[in-house]
Amino acid sequence: MNNLIIKKNELKHKRAMRVRKHLHGSSACPRMCVVKSNKHIQVQLIDDDAGVTLASSGTYSKEFHGTEFTRKNKESARKIGEKIAELAIEKNIKQVIFDRGPFKYHGILASLADAARKKGLEF
Repeated sequence: MNNLIIKKNELKHKRAMRVRKHLHGSSACPRMCVVKSNKHIQVQLIDDDAGVTLASSGTYSKEFHGTEFTRKNKESARKIGEKIAELAIEKNIKQVIFDRGPFKYHGILASLADAARKKGLEF
């Protein structure tokens, strides 16, 4: 049982590294990293040159506490995509690099990306 869990985690890490080895964010065009867990979604804008997180949002953030956007679903992803786009535009960031990590680009990730595009981010 332990070997199966270790193997799955290794494969997930390999997929993430396969995607991320081609991506590099800067202060002008940061990397938009999306992380999904069983219950939550988190998005960060990362400047890889300085090693700094410029902005972040997630389903566990204070602004979503006590609302229907505290769970992992497409509506929450849409709201988080809009929120991260607003935070990016406040910091004069118009273009980002989308980092999907080990996750497929469909469903929740696609709705998050579409919402961010509608609010003005380019990627």
